[in-house]
Amino acid sequence: MIRYLICSCLLHVSLFTLAVDITPVNLRAEYKNNPFLDEKSPRLSWELVSKKYNQYQSAYQVIVASSLEELNRDEGDIWDTGKVISSQTNQIAYVGKELKSRQQVWWKVRVWDADDKAGKWSEANFWEMGLLADTDWKATWIGYDLNDHAKLGKYHLPPSPYLRNEAEITKKVRTARLYISSLGLHEFYINGNKIGRDYFASGWTDYDKRVYYNAYDVTSYLQNGTNVFGAVLSDGWYSGYLGYALLVGTEKVRGYYGDIPLLKAQVELTFEDGSRQVISTGADWKASTGAITESDLLQGERHDATKERLGWNNVNFNDDGWLSVQVFGEKEGRKLQLYPSQPVRVVNELPIKTIKRLDNGKYIIDFGQNFAGIIRLKIKGKPNDSLVFRYGEMLHPNGTLVTENLRTARATDTYVLKGDPRGEEWSPSFTFHGFQFVEVSGLTEMPKADFLVGLAMSSDLETAGHLETDNSVLNQIYSNIVWTQRANYLDVPTDCPQRDERLGWTADAQVYIRSATYNNDIAAFHTKWIQDLNDSQWPNGAFPVYAPMPVDGNGKAAIRASDTYSPGWSEAGIICTYEIFRAYNDTRIVEKSLPYMVKFMDFLKSKADSDGVIREGSFEEISPKGGFGDWLSVGKKTSPDLLAAMYYFHCARLMEEMCAAIGEADFALTYSELSSSIKDAIMNHYMQDGAFKIDAASYGNGEGYVEGQNGFAGHTQTSYANAIYMHLLDEPDFRLAGRFLRELVEQHDDKLTTGFLGFKPLLPALSMTGSTDKAYKLLLSTEYPSLGYEVVNGATSIWERWDSYIKGEGFVHNASMNSFSHYAFGAVNEWMFENMVGIKPIESGFRTFFIRPEIPSPDIQLKKASGAYHSIAGMIKSAWDYSGARKTHSLGIPVNTTAYFYLESPSLDRVYLNGKVITESKLVKDIKHEGNGFKIALGSGTYEIVIHE
Repeated sequence: MIRYLICSCLLHVSLFTLAVDITPVNLRAEYKNNPFLDEKSPRLSWELVSKKYNQYQSAYQVIVASSLEELNRDEGDIWDTGKVISSQTNQIAYVGKELKSRQQVWWKVRVWDADDKAGKWSEANFWEMGLLADTDWKATWIGYDLNDHAKLGKYHLPPSPYLRNEAEITKKVRTARLYISSLGLHEFYINGNKIGRDYFASGWTDYDKRVYYNAYDVTSYLQNGTNVFGAVLSDGWYSGYLGYALLVGTEKVRGYYGDIPLLKAQVELTFEDGSRQVISTGADWKASTGAITESDLLQGERHDATKERLGWNNVNFNDDGWLSVQVFGEKEGRKLQLYPSQPVRVVNELPIKTIKRLDNGKYIIDFGQNFAGIIRLKIKGKPNDSLVFRYGEMLHPNGTLVTENLRTARATDTYVLKGDPRGEEWSPSFTFHGFQFVEVSGLTEMPKADFLVGLAMSSDLETAGHLETDNSVLNQIYSNIVWTQRANYLDVPTDCPQRDERLGWTADAQVYIRSATYNNDIAAFHTKWIQDLNDSQWPNGAFPVYAPMPVDGNGKAAIRASDTYSPGWSEAGIICTYEIFRAYNDTRIVEKSLPYMVKFMDFLKSKADSDGVIREGSFEEISPKGGFGDWLSVGKKTSPDLLAAMYYFHCARLMEEMCAAIGEADFALTYSELSSSIKDAIMNHYMQDGAFKIDAASYGNGEGYVEGQNGFAGHTQTSYANAIYMHLLDEPDFRLAGRFLRELVEQHDDKLTTGFLGFKPLLPALSMTGSTDKAYKLLLSTEYPSLGYEVVNGATSIWERWDSYIKGEGFVHNASMNSFSHYAFGAVNEWMFENMVGIKPIESGFRTFFIRPEIPSPDIQLKKASGAYHSIAGMIKSAWDYSGARKTHSLGIPVNTTAYFYLESPSLDRVYLNGKVITESKLVKDIKHEGNGFKIALGSGTYEIVIHE
């Protein structure tokens, strides 16, 4: 009897546990795990896991407590939502007690399942508030002007300032926090230990408007007695070289924000007895020079190890010869805020692939992969032996390093050995390069295979997606896309990481951002950059061609005065905001950006005629005329003004959706009516019998326009691809545009002619209009122009130009205009996720989504594909295998979401879901006949769908 009762109880416990099998995981605040924040109402999010099918959240409860002990007692003394009837799992804004500077709070969540049964509490997470008021800062800005120490020559490269201070700690420390900012770049040390794994802190901003700081828990680095605090500074983006100013002959080529790097830092100690102490930068700090004798993001770094001041950042160091620092005031009106993005870090280490000795005694190191980053050196040698490292993406046919495409970026590092018999290790601190190959000078013998390691750097973003197929070329294309995104998502989304540019070009960013969301969690990264973009908005309302945009005293672009705005570039201010809203259900970024977006829409309105159309010649005032247009297209140029009119319409549509999402009904109606009127105006002015036409004569001989000598047209792949993708056309023009697009592809022997603005929508537009077969042919082509052409010519990244290089022959174009790490054409990644494996959102934040893979025809060399995307709602998986008679689809659908899977099949009689005929499965929520197949609604779970033929 007792045994029966025990078994019965265990059975009931087991059944109860199974019944509430729903658990919150991956808790985050403002997209980060256990972060420091200065957002007073941070947004909380979680995902859900369950072994049950069709599981969802019917309610949630969040509690926030002042201590872990309170939280463990299930007491939310800071905030307790109680049971909230809602399925929302992200963007839950904290509205509890007002949070104060430095306050650490703990939180957890539980949810109720589909049967209204409460699950277990999640694990505990926390966030900690930064310094919320200006008065919280006791530190002042300090620096040390070393400009007169720079050697004479082409480049002005002063040495890095070394700063130090000592302080006594006489009590037992309970907690310690470092709050640190720099105008320029910094490394910070406590008792000889470098704080954090971050590079290039505190990032690039419009330093005249806002500066970021970082916060660190440094409790474990402190000791009783004397403590030493040290820092090394570098010019960085603040006072160093930026862009191509040297190349184009701008009078001022560096120091656009200030003349020297500055530091502002304070260490706040809380002792066991509750008392506090603040150690901060000020006039009592000392400064000197050290081993870093040159450092610049573009030009590289020189480290003379013979000049290292051993122990300078630790105790028992005699700093009598060091001088007092200079103290600087705070700029009035400038905001000092916590860094909102993820820090730049080393995210991969690459071993040497090959070492080759050249006839001139130099060595070429090949890492086998184009990446952005630095090297780590490990070597033994004599004092004052010098090694010089030059970096390049390609080799000439004779095996020598290609540096022509670096233009005026020196991109050279030098290490002078101190002669330590135990060996020496070194990595640059304040520079990075885009490279696959390193030329090494100064070696006296063949080095060991491990003497260098490549350190790939990027903003440290969580991986979100993965693709894999049975086609090796396509797999390499995807790898190239991932590596190129990694190389260029480095604090800001740059165009390239290698040459004298590395700017946040806005067209590149807007055409690629949707693709980027499928590879990494870019929410925090683009939250930061969209603020940079808004800060850089021109007074007339136009967004700039890159951001941050340094300006001179006259309000002109400082790097090149003609860098103003351009159609297809400026629209990033709306498109990037929209894509973050769509991917992450982020309405706050819409609310914050709304004034800037409205101002931009007013700017576009000023460029249109009274009938709402942007006509030919509407952007003649900028240089180049009409803007950059469909950059690097092949053949005749698509009218830049036609593209401007299309983007005007597109932005109005996006504004309508975003405004509706944040409850701005009047704005939503305004932009709805505007998009309708723009559509009519485009049809009246730019279309004839369903085809796009332009007044080519208005462009004259094309002088002043990008590749204007090629002539202009409206009947192009780019124009139809954009019109279809942007939903500009109604029937029958939509289908007619699809026919024209297909014909234009066929007329060019199934090859593309698009540039930056045309390639992103090209494959989606072909799929939307029934030409998926052409999309696959373009994707898998290995003939010029194509991404596959780059692969067969040795590419390990995405190139700026379709034919930058031919294996064995060298450069096709002017070498100085070739970047081999340029993500814009990687925008095909969007189609690969949304069409090839078929994952595409319906609602913002992927609460509902499609899984509608487009299966290629049997003649295409692609029989298997699998993809995974870690959305803000959870992990979504889609794979298909059509290599045999037994065709399969494997799906993974997160808890609390619904997927609509499309299956092309004349009937469902021979279709099985997890082993049962699909029409008899209780796992299916709904089946509807649609088009040439069926639309099948599925809730959470893992599924295998088998089609027997």
